[in-house]
Amino acid sequence: MHPIRFVKWIYKKVHSYGIPTSAILASGAAILSLLFFRYLGALQRLELVIFDGMVRLRPERISDSRLLIVELTEEDIQYLGQWPISDRNLADVLASLQEHEPSVIGVDIYRNVPKDSGYTELVEQLQKPNVFGITFIANQSMSTILPPPSIPKERIGFNNIPLDPDGVVRRYSFFINNDEETMVAFALHLALAYLQEYEIFPQITENNEYQLGDALFKKLQPNSGGYQQIDAQGYPILINYRNSQSIAPKITIKDVLLGNFDPELVKNKVVLIGNTASSSNDFFLTPYSFAQLNFLNSKMSGLEIHAQATSQILSAVLDGQKLFWYWDESTEILWIFSWSIVGGSIAWYTRRPLTLLLINVLALGVLIVISYGIFIKMGWIPVAAPTLGIVMTSGVVIVYKIQESWQQQNMVMKLLGQQTSPEIAQALWQERSYLINSGILPPKTVTATILFTDLKNFSSISEKKTSEALMNWLNEYLSAMTDIVINHHGIVNKFTGDGVIAVFGIPVPRTSVKEIAIDAQNAVNCALAMGKHLSQLNQKWQQQNSPELKMRVGIYTGTVTVGSLGGKNRLEYGVIGDGVNIASRLESFDKDRHPGICRVLIAQETLEYLDKRFSVEPWGNLNLKGKNTSKCILSYWEKLFLN
Repeated sequence: MHPIRFVKWIYKKVHSYGIPTSAILASGAAILSLLFFRYLGALQRLELVIFDGMVRLRPERISDSRLLIVELTEEDIQYLGQWPISDRNLADVLASLQEHEPSVIGVDIYRNVPKDSGYTELVEQLQKPNVFGITFIANQSMSTILPPPSIPKERIGFNNIPLDPDGVVRRYSFFINNDEETMVAFALHLALAYLQEYEIFPQITENNEYQLGDALFKKLQPNSGGYQQIDAQGYPILINYRNSQSIAPKITIKDVLLGNFDPELVKNKVVLIGNTASSSNDFFLTPYSFAQLNFLNSKMSGLEIHAQATSQILSAVLDGQKLFWYWDESTEILWIFSWSIVGGSIAWYTRRPLTLLLINVLALGVLIVISYGIFIKMGWIPVAAPTLGIVMTSGVVIVYKIQESWQQQNMVMKLLGQQTSPEIAQALWQERSYLINSGILPPKTVTATILFTDLKNFSSISEKKTSEALMNWLNEYLSAMTDIVINHHGIVNKFTGDGVIAVFGIPVPRTSVKEIAIDAQNAVNCALAMGKHLSQLNQKWQQQNSPELKMRVGIYTGTVTVGSLGGKNRLEYGVIGDGVNIASRLESFDKDRHPGICRVLIAQETLEYLDKRFSVEPWGNLNLKGKNTSKCILSYWEKLFLN
């Protein structure tokens, strides 16, 4: 599927599950940013580190018995008493090996000029048709090192080893174009010479790919696997390291000169001769290096890397060993995109942080297992990019949900139509799902304590003030009363001009007698605090030549129904029921009977929850306006105060 069509399909699919377009676009922007930085190579180092880890994790294969390494060690240098090895000693080594009929001999030792005595003997040995030499093609750090003049060009291979940006050897180039001439790699020369016995010769396919027998060596592209914009000149392939310890059987130069080796190690084998002495500079970092404590021993000699490449070619052609393969760029993008969508979806549908963390860890585990399983099958696909995709889209969705939560919380407060205490707001927010989905709060019947207030003779006072002055004066009073309600864990349901309707015990239903009692006590304490504060306001207003004000308060504890009132254009948090009416009648009962600044009347139903915390004065059984006498046999008290 084309990437653009895939993205459109994903968008429709995700959007059909109710995920908002803004969340999809935010996640999409995060994915595009990830892909952009990946294109710039920002993730290459991380991908290569993961590649190295998977190389180390996979099972190592045994040494390749088709190869033999003849190494020049520190002990050999001490034995020969010279550095570098002389022409005569090198000629003797070649002659000794030729006696045992090797298939190919590759000399990974520079010999562009004579070294001490024995040059004639060395030339004779180098001219043998199964002997291959090396040259080094100039790069930015080194100049060209010429091949031995006695070996024909067709038996000269370059021994340049390409380094990744972090200095690790993961690639091997088959060809280099040098002065309009295509040079063949040292390891490829040795493998081709060995394969001639099997009558296997190279072919170039219609797609300009290199093929030996049934093995197709796909050229490593600048963006293959975890690479991004690497130098892919020549014909690089990814090295399939056989193991980290011994690519092939080894003997030393000293062993060869003394004849101290098994001839079967040489017969019909690919023999590589070179320097592995620790004093030389011919050592390279490999994917195995950073897992070893000893830094010097963690490096692999150039001779062994050439042997690894030679073994890889022979194993692919003769043993059917799979070569590394890679997805094209569009498939890699779909892979990264898909996992990013997985991360965002997990974050969207998971509510609890711990569950989200566990599921994300599980998703990352599945991603790693799949990637490693593909790697075992010789496929190198991006791992760091989809991992970051999961993390980034999860983070974006989490941030989006936090922002959405904040916006929804503001919407809840707006729908309520009044301020609430922090405790009430938090409790209401915990039950927001229904409100967000339907736009209204469902009706609930709860037991709550209703508080009504009103100012005595407010109408006559308001006539003496201008409308602006009255508004300022009223706001000062109502603001103070609202703060008192909130401080006592109530919710201001409505302002009725100079009056306040407050409720204690909503919006979360109370489930125990203790909770209902606390609400009733908070309501009474709130009324007392209102009276005390009104006295302070009166002192201030008297200095402004304003008359003294008095307040009436009615409190009732009983069942009420709460929920959204109105339509889509105007919603408020409504409180209705007989309990509301009774509290209102208590406040307005016998307005002339008002001996103090703040008269508080409570019903018997509220008194039962006060646990004798207040002293009260009974007013007897009274009939309330509009209420049936049989239902209003209540007792009322004035001048409540704490015991």
